[in-house]
Amino acid sequence: MVDKTLGDAEKLVGGGVSTLGKGAEGFSKEFMDFLQKYQVIGLAVAVVIGTAATKLVNSTVADIIMPIIAVVVPGGDWRAAELVIGPLKFLVGDYVGAIIDFVIVAMVIFILVKYIMKGDTTKKI
Repeated sequence: MVDKTLGDAEKLVGGGVSTLGKGAEGFSKEFMDFLQKYQVIGLAVAVVIGTAATKLVNSTVADIIMPIIAVVVPGGDWRAAELVIGPLKFLVGDYVGAIIDFVIVAMVIFILVKYIMKGDTTKKI
């Protein structure tokens, strides 16, 4: 019954139905080739793991390292430090905190990549 319906539709469209089926099949193969060639799945996994690692490092900085720094720095909450020049208010403390977060995240990523690449015996250019 399905073949008869497909045949009737093909007669009405003039053979375009079977071409559409082949086009969708070709698109699917082309899409899978794209995913494999550019390793998109691996990239997606790396982004998810990187996001989780960033959350972990940011939590470590905010919950463990920053309280130690707050005890050492006089005045306590240094992240709230502001520089006011006339009507402008610069959040200097928050900016410095973001720089510290970035440096720690970059250092952790550097150490992980260094450790992972230690076992890689391929020649690097």
